[in-house]
Amino acid sequence: MALPLLSASNTLICTGMEIQLNPDQEARLDEFARRNGRKADDLVREAVDRFLDDEARFAEAVRLGLVAAESGDFVASEEVWAGVERILKT
Repeated sequence: MALPLLSASNTLICTGMEIQLNPDQEARLDEFARRNGRKADDLVREAVDRFLDDEARFAEAVRLGLVAAESGDFVASEEVWAGVERILKT
């Protein structure tokens, strides 16, 4: 018999890991899963994958920015703000 995804203590049961959810998070996750005909554990795994992918992309962008800055390849802040202002005016 499979264990329930969420126990009475609001713990998300994963292989080798537990995630504590507050009652509001649990209710929102359950409702979202129900409305979309999905399993809550699938939604959580997808959310974790998206988070990890986003963090990896951000870390790589920071690394590339630091490499560029160290080689003197950067734009002065005045130029950046001028570009932002041009974009906001359009």
